[in-house]
Amino acid sequence: VQLQASGGGLVQAGGSLRLSCAASGRVLSDYVIGWYRQDPQKEREFVAAIGRLGVNTYYSDSVKGRFTISRDNAKNIVYLQMNSLKSEDTAVYFCAAGPRMASVRIGGMDYWGKGTQVTVSS
Repeated sequence: VQLQASGGGLVQAGGSLRLSCAASGRVLSDYVIGWYRQDPQKEREFVAAIGRLGVNTYYSDSVKGRFTISRDNAKNIVYLQMNSLKSEDTAVYFCAAGPRMASVRIGGMDYWGKGTQVTVSS
């Protein structure tokens, strides 16, 4: 499966962005989808994940209450709605697809897409 993240950009602190992860080549509902982010100064960080049917979701403590992950399997897209953005949310955001939720937090995914840059100005 090929994944492509989009929707990044420059936003002021307190603002919002919605990222999209579009899939091609396979049916997205076959996979658990995770969002991750990486700043050049830091290691890759788990952000959020969603189960195959969109019922189960998980978030890192740093984004819980501000970010919402959702999916539209009919359109083969997963979204990450990001509200109340902070400067520390600045990073390249990636989406990835994998077989099981148990390994998503540690990045145990099979397919990774190219990222989209999110920059939050303070």
